[in-house]
Amino acid sequence: MKAVLCKNFGPPENLVLDEVPSPSIKPNEVLLDVHAASVNFPDTLIIEGKYQFKPPFPFSPGGEAAGVVAAVGEKVSHLKPGDRIMGLTGWGSFAEQVAVPAYNALPIPDGMDFETASAFSMTYGTSMHALKQRGNLQPGETLLVLGASGGVGLAAVEIGKAMGARVIAAASTDEKLETAGQAGADELINYTEASLKERLKELTGGQGVDVIYDPVGGGLFEEAFRSIAWNGRMLVVGFAAGEIPSLPANLPLLKGAALVGVFWGAFAQRQPHDNAANFKQLFAWYAEGKLKPVISHRYPLERTGEAIAALGQRKAIGKLVVTVR
Repeated sequence: MKAVLCKNFGPPENLVLDEVPSPSIKPNEVLLDVHAASVNFPDTLIIEGKYQFKPPFPFSPGGEAAGVVAAVGEKVSHLKPGDRIMGLTGWGSFAEQVAVPAYNALPIPDGMDFETASAFSMTYGTSMHALKQRGNLQPGETLLVLGASGGVGLAAVEIGKAMGARVIAAASTDEKLETAGQAGADELINYTEASLKERLKELTGGQGVDVIYDPVGGGLFEEAFRSIAWNGRMLVVGFAAGEIPSLPANLPLLKGAALVGVFWGAFAQRQPHDNAANFKQLFAWYAEGKLKPVISHRYPLERTGEAIAALGQRKAIGKLVVTVR
């Protein structure tokens, strides 16, 4: 089979397309014929040795894929060959086949195509867990989404609206904000043209925002927290800006606010029933048309490096998908 391989840590242009043996599966895994795989922020890190996991060389990046089950391990009873699934792999998805742990596989809902399915589980799973379990977002509250045009950001905008919140989207360009507006954001802030703190003060009548969703980190982290409401919750989702920020410890005290970490992968393993309930709701919202994943660019397998580079340079709007079949 063909696979995109990382043979040494380095930039995306070092990735190569090569022939490799099909993966063998463990008793609790399924073999997936990959139809599409999406690009996520961890892909930019794992190929440079900056991720928490470092697979042995050579390895294929790609943490999530969608396709058709080709074979199942002896301990797998709820899936069978021919089933359409979306799966989380950690790495290995930018290939014609990948082994997927059965507990990380979800049936693709009727009416959802493979490309959409490949772009769904990580972004929507992360944002749902963040806003429901970690942020305890309530109807009528105000939600600020930073990096609102990216995959998880747009998912947070849509989920926030579905949960009944007033959503303020912040991004660096008008083009990105237009996409966030189409996803349902009530207010838009271009933080390169206006003060984030001052605009939030205006939009909330000086009360601040109840929940802040931040997958970016970097310089806006403290400015956003200073705009939080009493009893507010700031969700630490990721660091796409490349800088892990710090925060003066007196600010949570003075605001009566909480700084809350979001680690969806660990949540899904530790609380599988809660995660399953989240996806039941997400699939219902998708069927109702409330969730509409944005795929801005599609790349063939041999151009996977270009897709990862585009995401790493923060050029992407919505999701980038690699089409395999």
